Amino acid sequence: MKRYRTRRPIGALLALAAAGGLLLTGCGGGGDAAHGAKDSAADSRGGSAPLPAPDRPRGEGGQRYEGGETGENGDSRDTAPAPGHLSTFALDVDTASYGYARRTLSEGRLPDPSTVRPEEFVNSFRQDYDRPDGDGFTVTVDGARTDEGDWSLVRVGLATRGAEQEGERPPAALTFVIDISGSMAEPGRLDLAKESLGTMTDRLRDDDSVALVTFSDEAETVLPMTRLGDRRGRIHDAIDSLEPTDSTNLGAGVETGYATAVEGRREGATNRVVLVSDALANTGDTDADAILERIADARREHGITLFGVGVGSDYGDALMERLADKGDGHTAYVSDTEDAREVFCEQLPRHVELTARDAKAQVAFDPETVAEFRLVGYDNRRVADEDFRDDRVDGGEVGPGHTVTALYAVRVRPGADGHLATATVRWLDPDTRAPHEESGDVETDALDGSVWDADHGLRVTATAAYFADALRSTHADHGDGDHGDGDHGDGDHGDDNYADDSHGDDSQSYDGRHGSLPGAPGLGELAERADSLADRTEDEDVRGLAEAIGTANRLT
Repeated sequence: MKRYRTRRPIGALLALAAAGGLLLTGCGGGGDAAHGAKDSAADSRGGSAPLPAPDRPRGEGGQRYEGGETGENGDSRDTAPAPGHLSTFALDVDTASYGYARRTLSEGRLPDPSTVRPEEFVNSFRQDYDRPDGDGFTVTVDGARTDEGDWSLVRVGLATRGAEQEGERPPAALTFVIDISGSMAEPGRLDLAKESLGTMTDRLRDDDSVALVTFSDEAETVLPMTRLGDRRGRIHDAIDSLEPTDSTNLGAGVETGYATAVEGRREGATNRVVLVSDALANTGDTDADAILERIADARREHGITLFGVGVGSDYGDALMERLADKGDGHTAYVSDTEDAREVFCEQLPRHVELTARDAKAQVAFDPETVAEFRLVGYDNRRVADEDFRDDRVDGGEVGPGHTVTALYAVRVRPGADGHLATATVRWLDPDTRAPHEESGDVETDALDGSVWDADHGLRVTATAAYFADALRSTHADHGDGDHGDGDHGDGDHGDDNYADDSHGDDSQSYDGRHGSLPGAPGLGELAERADSLADRTEDEDVRGLAEAIGTANRLT
């Protein structure tokens, strides 16, 4: 298995500002974990002026130019792909979809296909990508063949520096917005939130601050922004007093939470709202856009980001995800004490700092070697190709110790040899908003081996993607062509999901007999492969994946 990584930074750009370390000094490190955040220090718009759109064709067929080309912003572009051979998306590393699917399966139910987002399954697992020496990203591209025709899986891996490398962090000012509606009385909801908040209170630093807002039919600030110091007992008392009651006015909770965060905002601190809810809004504003409009000034003027923590067997997944996506934040799902420790003691502290803002990725496939391709997931994170270098267009926010994985199904032209694709990540410095880029390439000979003989990381990525694909297909009579939003079978390629080969003589589309991904095994075979992988790696996360696949197989 060959990996290729090259760096092509934009010339004459300011260096990224140094970022801090962990939020909770009492929690373990884990800078290499994949669970991530889209944390933003300020609003994504209003930055530098837009730069030229990338990769416009310079000749017929988008041929490669000898010696390359230098764009107006100083970046080197030696490939000019044909239209339709670009794929562009905002970085997104939410993991709530996978966590909620596991919870649903553990209760003997298949998850609703609309809640299954493949990129969140893929990004729920640790990866061993090379990391940069300083701020910014590394780009790693690799792949392997599937068991179907000329189709391969190509993995694009992006990684930031380890979270533990930069020493002391700034203080944190966290406003917790807690759902205390009647539905939160179910075990594993409010009780778990209270336990988690209590643990966090004991582990925060003396110079950190906490505020507490609750909401049911109305919202109330139970505790204004309070510096911990010797006031931990007061905070514990406020947490212990929480009791479920009445309906769910989530909009009022978010609005009051942001107002409390603005009032208690600390200069030089990381200011964030943490929403803990089952997101089953039934009173007041229940539309994410309407809720976000009410807090727009707080987000834009003060750069306060939103972290959504989902709980409960019945969970408003779509509302929580949209709130976090549009609120420059991210989501996670908590079903038990172990999940709560991971989210509150590892994810939140590791990514409370910001390394990159408005980060986007663009993959340029070589039309001479690639006949067809498809991005797996990221259905609601697609970006117009011409907006890749328009820094007014929203991207994703990424913190230190973070990895992002994107997987593509790629059909290689029979007998093709040479350059396959170039992946580029573009982001803004969180303080100066100066743009930066890094790129990585992959050649066709990187696809020589089978995906099932690939390295541990790629096999886990493929297994997670095939699992999500199967879950999106199970409610459609096991692959009858209806694979949910964003999945397209042969002949229907949707919004730039594919680059089609215009030459029909070598066309060889996969039939989707088990799902929409090429070479997809049945759930039974996938469960066996996952079990074997878990045994060899002794990885608890992979063991959990294998168990979830086995459960899904028994339910279908």
